[in-house]
Amino acid sequence: MAVPELLHLRALAAVAEWSSYRRAAQAMNVSPSALSQAVRTLEQSLGVPLLQRTTRSVAPTEAGRALLAELQPLLAGLDSALANVGQFQALVRGTLRLNLPRSAASLWLEPLLGDFLRAHPGIQLEVSSQDAMADIVPGGFDAGVRFPEALPQGMVAVPVGPMQRFCVVARPDVAGAQALPLLPEDLLARPCVRQRFPSGALYHWQFRKGEVAKALDVSGPLTVDDQRLALGAALGGVGWAYIYEALAAPALAAGRLVEALADWCPPEPGFHLYYPGRRQVSPALRAFMDWVQARQAA
Repeated sequence: MAVPELLHLRALAAVAEWSSYRRAAQAMNVSPSALSQAVRTLEQSLGVPLLQRTTRSVAPTEAGRALLAELQPLLAGLDSALANVGQFQALVRGTLRLNLPRSAASLWLEPLLGDFLRAHPGIQLEVSSQDAMADIVPGGFDAGVRFPEALPQGMVAVPVGPMQRFCVVARPDVAGAQALPLLPEDLLARPCVRQRFPSGALYHWQFRKGEVAKALDVSGPLTVDDQRLALGAALGGVGWAYIYEALAAPALAAGRLVEALADWCPPEPGFHLYYPGRRQVSPALRAFMDWVQARQAA
């Protein structure tokens, strides 16, 4: 005897529950003729009649009642098991490991952490914030975050943050000691807080106005490797600093810092999340990207 198909068994159970081919067909979203054919195929497969029609309803035969007594608990258990699997699909689980520079961690990721983890309680998020460029594949990371110009080749990149703008700032007394710089080159004669990359190279301050772009190797009494240290140095009166506008905004609003060369510091493309295109995206990473992009669109 051939093993009956699950669809045929469900058809039998539905007709028995509703005592009507028409109402059972509506419940299963199929035509009455298709449902009748499914039951007929099952009866032929088993070699016994399972349902009998009357003028007013449809009722199981003795063989049908015996089969349904065993079948209905099994179908209920199957439905329960499938529902449980569906819960796993709705609740994404797994570990998500991200690598990003400290600036991206504080300016972009930190404000998102609480809401994202509350929305996805099944995800374990591990964040490595370091300014040194890491190879995310051997490092075991699912994805990294960098500015577009620093993205490694061969990666899929997705914008995940707003435009970012740098600004040149100093304490008011430092700015007032000399005339405000009107051109980027004016900074060469003023004390500045330099910044060094993890590679050892000194950062050249970037300026752009229209089609004109300039990169300056400024000088000054202090060199740091962190934007927050540069901000603190500017607030401490060390000199001019080149930092994220978002980082400097509270001090600018309070008048503790002043800005120069704003027309040479336009907004630039923000942070991008990147991952290997040849690797399958994990459910946790997919959930994170979808959540971030939905938040951006809101």
